[in-house]
Amino acid sequence: MEERLLHPADGNSTSRQFGGAAPFFVGLVVALIFGWWAFPGLLFSEQEQPINFSHKVHIQDAEMECSACHYFREDGTFAGLPTTESCAECHSDEPLGEDPEEARFIKEYVETGKEVKWRVYQAQPDNVFFSHAAHSMESCNACHEFTETELCSQCHIDVANMDKAPTYYENKLTKYSKQTMKMWECERCHAHPEHYGVTRSSNACFVCHK
Repeated sequence: MEERLLHPADGNSTSRQFGGAAPFFVGLVVALIFGWWAFPGLLFSEQEQPINFSHKVHIQDAEMECSACHYFREDGTFAGLPTTESCAECHSDEPLGEDPEEARFIKEYVETGKEVKWRVYQAQPDNVFFSHAAHSMESCNACHEFTETELCSQCHIDVANMDKAPTYYENKLTKYSKQTMKMWECERCHAHPEHYGVTRSSNACFVCHK
């Protein structure tokens, strides 16, 4: 049987092939690492709230519940953020503390009746409906033993210990918040096997997506 002799050029050709691929893969890895590091900064802009609101002062020092400011209407829908009028029930003529932000809030908003244009961290797109009434203490605590603050922090940023409002990240393209609820976050409960007996009746797409 005739044997084919390996020509020296064949080995050099193979080396050149691998040698040419190495820079490509190195460049790809570098590009991925740089993109992972730089992309959030390019896509999202950092914004601060109009007033530096301390949840810690209200929840820990004043011993208020979340529902004191974020409450349900009589029909079960969620009222969202408090109005200046509701804040003025406690913050009226003189500041209750020494925080200059409180004094500024009274001067700029309470005295003028102007509403604060709060940036809503988890505002949903117009085609998404989220029922807070369906996720109430009564509903969730049929299985769990959450306090009100613990229940809220299952979906919302846990701000109970924060002296400063978290930074708001706005998507430069969509203008939505970075913290807008994602499908996988809902699935932590709605796709959990132990929750299926409770959540299966509300897992149809049209329940949330309009």
